[in-house]
Amino acid sequence: MTRAITSISQPKLRLEVLTPEEVQKIHAATLRIIETVGVRFPSVRALEVWAAHGAEVDRDRQVVRARPELIEAALKTCPPAYPLAARDPSQDLALDGNHVYLGTDGCGVEVIDLHSGKRRSTVLQDVGEIARLADATPEVAFHWVPVSAQDQPPETRGLHEIQAIWENSTKHVQTESIYNAREAQAAIEMAALIAGGREALRKRPVLSLMQCTASPLGHDGGSLDAALLAAEAGLPTGFMTMAANLTTGPATMAGNLAVGNAEVVAGTALLQLASPGAPVFYAAAQTASDLRTGAYTGGGPEDFLYGAATNALADFYAIPLSMGSFATGAKEPNWQAGIENSLSTFMASVVMSDMLLGCGFLHGSRIWSYAEMMLDCEIFAIVHKMMQGILVNDETLALEAIAAVGPGGNFLTHKHTRQHMRDVFLPQFMDRRPYNEWEARGDDARDWALEKARATLARHQPDPLDPRLSAELARITASLEA
Repeated sequence: MTRAITSISQPKLRLEVLTPEEVQKIHAATLRIIETVGVRFPSVRALEVWAAHGAEVDRDRQVVRARPELIEAALKTCPPAYPLAARDPSQDLALDGNHVYLGTDGCGVEVIDLHSGKRRSTVLQDVGEIARLADATPEVAFHWVPVSAQDQPPETRGLHEIQAIWENSTKHVQTESIYNAREAQAAIEMAALIAGGREALRKRPVLSLMQCTASPLGHDGGSLDAALLAAEAGLPTGFMTMAANLTTGPATMAGNLAVGNAEVVAGTALLQLASPGAPVFYAAAQTASDLRTGAYTGGGPEDFLYGAATNALADFYAIPLSMGSFATGAKEPNWQAGIENSLSTFMASVVMSDMLLGCGFLHGSRIWSYAEMMLDCEIFAIVHKMMQGILVNDETLALEAIAAVGPGGNFLTHKHTRQHMRDVFLPQFMDRRPYNEWEARGDDARDWALEKARATLARHQPDPLDPRLSAELARITASLEA
């Protein structure tokens, strides 16, 4: 069992990428879009909820238009803070706007094999091994299901994945791989077993669900049904927009923010209309499409600005934010990966995004890399250190030590240095060796990161699930495969 030791809290650094007036303009534009253009909800239950509350429902097109006052009243019932519970209660995470937690990313379909170094399709064993490594890594506070278990049946793949994480970690699990009501019912039943019953689960939700929107201005029907069930059961639930400039969103950043915000706000309002007070979160991973290919970029100045701007919107609605960070567009852990992941993480952290996602991924969340995961955790640790700012008090001003050492002296052996030497950040993967040693050895940070991942997996064994509980989880999944 490894605690999250680097959740960022109460930072001294601040950033304002949108003024209050600009946030208000985006909110007004969002309400206008929902009222006059509408958002697509291809779910019978969702349409019934909207109709019951007086929204204009076009059942043929499955498009809903809702008055601003209906949306704003629904949003007021969102709880501003709640916990993400863990199998080990000491690892529960407070979503209260005062912390930034790091999680793995999800839905990758390829992995760079830890031992062969070859790229291959992902399987269930990868889900468990990544979860076990994340369990032992203090920077990682919670799990997204990291990769797809492509060797399992599609109709139960998401259930196999969350069980594999619970088997290999005591930290909170958030999944984006539950796609319909049948899977959601089974996932809720599994989570209730972990928590100790339905009421216990409502008080300590050990599972949370994230559903992607279908940009522009749409949702997936099965995901809506799953989200409605999760909210009803008290599981934290969020909608993630991935609207991209030029393709699924306008070319301008403000317009893309308005489109994505309309998707998330409309989905969130639906959950509140159906289950007032249900724990919800805002989720976003907006980007810009590449002008040359139309492809998802996974990095660039737009991504970094979206990381900060989206948090301003989530704060405006007083709900937590799950923000896409890291997940570089680079194909390997390199210069591009370092720049993109450092800037995206700093921008999202300095505005206090509650949950950061993307750790461990290359090629825009397609390829899992163990080395990248280790290097991303170091980036997060560096940002964490920066966010603490500079503490100025009598002890840190060190006047007595300065007087004792005097001009031309050396602080290395002074008691004050011994007391505070571990306050200085000590990297694991930055190369600070003498040039001659670096030249002679020929290894680098990627080699060290891989070695650390291999060594950790070789020795770390998480607190196991009770075998009877494991068997019951497997029974629930098997019942859907019959």
